[in-house]
Amino acid sequence: MDLIPQALSWLIPALLPPLIALLVDRRWGEPPAWAHPVVWMGRYLGMLGPALARLPAALAFLGGALAWMFGALLALALGLGVEILVLGTVYWLDPDVGLPSQVLQALAIGLLLKPLLAWRMLRDEVAAVEQALADSVQAGRDRLSRLVSRDVQSLDAEGVRESAIESLAENLNDSVVAPLFWFALGGLAGAALYRFANTADAMWGYRGRYEWAGKWAARADDVLSWVPARITALLLCLAARRVPSWRALRREAAVTPSPNGGWPMGAMALLLNVCLSKPGVYALHAGAPSPAARHTELALVWSQAAVWWAWSFGAALALAAGGLLHMVLS
Repeated sequence: MDLIPQALSWLIPALLPPLIALLVDRRWGEPPAWAHPVVWMGRYLGMLGPALARLPAALAFLGGALAWMFGALLALALGLGVEILVLGTVYWLDPDVGLPSQVLQALAIGLLLKPLLAWRMLRDEVAAVEQALADSVQAGRDRLSRLVSRDVQSLDAEGVRESAIESLAENLNDSVVAPLFWFALGGLAGAALYRFANTADAMWGYRGRYEWAGKWAARADDVLSWVPARITALLLCLAARRVPSWRALRREAAVTPSPNGGWPMGAMALLLNVCLSKPGVYALHAGAPSPAARHTELALVWSQAAVWWAWSFGAALALAAGGLLHMVLS
């Protein structure tokens, strides 16, 4: 008879918090800026970035690395501290930590996890680009500029659509799969660390102004995204119910400068059987036709399915990690 409560005590923290986070995201989207941890991460990085960029190369690299480490430690500490506070409060209310308390704990952690992932906003922005393209190419360009950092004014309709689908695939990893992956392994602290690393890469980790100050941030994001990016490609294949050849997927993934972005983008290009390109930089599945409006719709459907596959995978990973930890400690 003790097996059911014991099983629930394992299943609830693995299944419920990410499910609650995704359901809250689906219903309400993003929290206000003042309460959004990623916004605060951006403010921290934005405050230090310009000063670091003015330093000589060696000092800029050192300063960027130290600033990243301090921000990462702060994200870890806050994530861990908040989770301990939740666990402590629930234990104080119910020292036996029965089923209602476990559900309450999962609800609180799920609500705290929500700002560290963002699927609805990504989905809505990509869909809005396609809707804007129906009005005019310029309207599509203007809407796309909210989604990508590249220059969009020279893109034609096909280029706008390609950029939107690429952003959907890449950010499916950055905004959903990777946060869930690191939450499964490290709780709120793991998800917070990843979101800080990804935000730092987005703000500092590109060539030009932050060439040296952002090198550490770029490499750190590469490391933390390495496994999730490949999982994202697999989840897209599961959503589409077919798998390209491993050789083809590896070939396309190697086309992009990023060691990770090419995996979900390459998988999307192969699954849709379209070319996705960034002019002058890369062309994924070159020689295939450009995407049409129906491809954007299909990409959104597959990505939504991949989100639920990510939840399932993350829950399984959390259960496995919890089981391993229990074996080590016992």
